[in-house]
This record gives sequence, structure tokens and C-alpha cells, in this order.
Amino acid sequence: MKSDECKPPKPDKAWALFLDVDGTLIDIAETPSMVAVPAELPQLLAALGRALDGALALVSGRTLSDLDGLFAPLALPAAGQHGAEMRLADGSIEKCSIRSPELIRLLARITEFAADRPGILVEDKGLSIAVHYRLAPQYRGDLQRLIATELASSRNALETMAGRCVFEVKSRNVSKRTAVEYFMRTAPFLGRLPVVLGDDRTDEDGFAAALARGGHAVRVGTGNATLADWRLASPAAARAWLSGIADILNGT
Repeated sequence: MKSDECKPPKPDKAWALFLDVDGTLIDIAETPSMVAVPAELPQLLAALGRALDGALALVSGRTLSDLDGLFAPLALPAAGQHGAEMRLADGSIEKCSIRSPELIRLLARITEFAADRPGILVEDKGLSIAVHYRLAPQYRGDLQRLIATELASSRNALETMAGRCVFEVKSRNVSKRTAVEYFMRTAPFLGRLPVVLGDDRTDEDGFAAALARGGHAVRVGTGNATLADWRLASPAAARAWLSGIADILNGT
């Protein structure tokens, strides 16, 4: 991995860009609904997509509908819920997971747990669950033990990932790696060099997919061990770098 100050390499029109959202393109807020999308960001993403002949996708823990709300009027190729739902470049939607009985049971237990613990936010995303404790960090250990106990009886169907003040539970058969690999088998991503940007543990699977194909992984933020071979300091730095890519590839 390169140093925290080392910027990624010069862009190439043969790249395929895969971008996480929270903590990568936009700053994390106290709750997911409180994030602020910089006014210029949708236009920047559109310009990048044009420069790469459409080979740009969002790869996020958010749902597809949530992503569309953030970046309207754009409806980009995207992997929602860590790859549980996919929108391809032709606009078609693929469901790569199901709402399993195990997930439904876990949601009920977590919702019950959170009911009398103010500050815990439970997001039912349909095919995954996110449990945010940023406003109630004192419950982190209890939440972790509860989820671990419930997952032990899930017949290995589910897994949990610890992010920034959040536990995310999803089907074990989908990840940001499977999402990137899925895109790379389809036009216009096919045959390109994958470049994945992310900021968190949940993005490491996407990094692995890019590196396995000879591509690049870019970690946004400092600290923490990572597979990434490059770093950018913050979402603002990531947006500035992406803006430079758009300018270079569009010849402006």
C-alpha cells in the first residue's frame, strides 16, 4: 500500500470506475438521511461516465432507490445493498439475493433490542439490514453480541460487517467483490481495467476484485490496514481527483 499522501496514477480511458458513496464521495453524517451531496457532484459523475463511455458504477450499501434520490436526476449503473441488487448499464435490474427467513428473524430481534435504547437506528433495506449506533456508542458491544448470537443460528446464510459506527448484515453470497465482478462481465465494463474507490471495511472486497484483475484500489481516508495500493485523504480529495480525471479524459 502506498503512503497516505500518495495520489493514484494517471487516468486512462480504458478504466472502469467503481465508486462507494458514504465516506468516499460524500462525508458521513450522524444519520444516513442527513448527508449532504455537493451541488456539483451529480454533474461530475455524469461527466466521468461520458469520459469512460458509461463504464462508471456506484457500489454502495445503500439501496438503489436511495442512491437515485441522492444523485437525481442521474440513474447510474449501481450495485445497491453491497451487490444484493444491481442496475446494469442498460437499465435492467437484477436481484442477486433474497429476503430470507433468517434476515426477517434477525430484523425482529434487532428492532426489539433498539426499541428501548434511544440513538440506535435500524435500517431495513429489504435485502440487508444496517444498524447504526453513532448516536449511542455505548451499545456497540451489546449489539455486536446480539448479532453474533443470532447469526450463529442462521445456517451460515448471513454475515455481518462492521463499518463506521454501523453493523451491516447481508446475505453471505453477495459482496462488493461479487458486484464488481458482475459488472466486469457486462458492457461497457467488459475488457476494461477496474478502479475501485472506497473508505471502509465493506469496500475491501471490491478492492480485492480490482486487484485480482490487475486494476487499482484507492482507499479514501487515513489509517486502518487495507488492500488498497493508493490513498486519498478525504471525500473532498476524492472529488477533486475525480474532477481532474474528468477534465483530462474529456480534454478540457
